[in-house]
Amino acid sequence: MPHITLECSENLETATDLDTLCRALHAAVLSSGMFELGAIRVRAMVARHYAVADLDPRNSFLHIQMRIGEGRPLGDIKEVGEHLFETASRHLAPLLSTSHFALSLEVNEINSALSWKKNAIHPRLRVVAGA
Repeated sequence: MPHITLECSENLETATDLDTLCRALHAAVLSSGMFELGAIRVRAMVARHYAVADLDPRNSFLHIQMRIGEGRPLGDIKEVGEHLFETASRHLAPLLSTSHFALSLEVNEINSALSWKKNAIHPRLRVVAGA
């Protein structure tokens, strides 16, 4: 892990480049040095149906959720969360300058006893990296 999920209102698709944002968040979390390349996932989920604030059709939102495995120091988690939020804020600055956009981010730690995974990507990337 980390798995980063962007959930946004459908009208955001035409207001910003979600692919570029996904790649920027990927680079930001990789640069933290806390996670292996093969573990990083960033995806955007667009909500076709939503109701935001006063229902003004110009209103839009983006919520970022980062899910990570447990065991890292809180200070490190806060640092990577702040870096992700700054990265998203820079990308979305034009929208943040309007009165119709909301941005949020939360980090959730996953209890390892309640998480199962298999990853065939790790061995390939570890060989390439010489690890």
